[in-house]
Amino acid sequence: MEMAGSRVAIETLVRLTEDAFRGDPDQGLMPTLRDIREEDWTALPAGAERSIASILEHVGWAKWMYEDYAFGSRSLRGDVPPLVPADGSPSRPRDELLAWLDEGHRRWVASVQALTDDAELDRERLANWGDHLPTRDLISILIGHDFYHAGEINHARALLQGTDRWPY
Repeated sequence: MEMAGSRVAIETLVRLTEDAFRGDPDQGLMPTLRDIREEDWTALPAGAERSIASILEHVGWAKWMYEDYAFGSRSLRGDVPPLVPADGSPSRPRDELLAWLDEGHRRWVASVQALTDDAELDRERLANWGDHLPTRDLISILIGHDFYHAGEINHARALLQGTDRWPY
């Protein structure tokens, strides 16, 4: 149980959220993109059905949806813009997608940072699939989500670039 007025757990979760998104240079989602060539962006490794761009669309979608349902107006719908590209394509152009993803992350972090104290982490909030979960669980889910998809992107990149081997 956290002390009343404490924000230690909130600040720790915000730091972990940032690490998972851009802070960890080897495992964070955004640093994973540093070696993605232009031709890798929408290419599919053999047997795959999701491109790096479509994985990032999914990650952005989750950030926007989680923020809207847990902290916002609950007005976003997962199958209409801005949650899916307006033109019906599987992903937005690279620069637009990265800006949209970054904005979804910014909104999510701002909502978490706005929590008044650590006791808020036990408050149940609505998840976009209809269940209510403690706030800390929703935050943990998105931290794991970024790390998971960073690994997935890294593996897709390695397959596309022919570098899917251990360096030793």
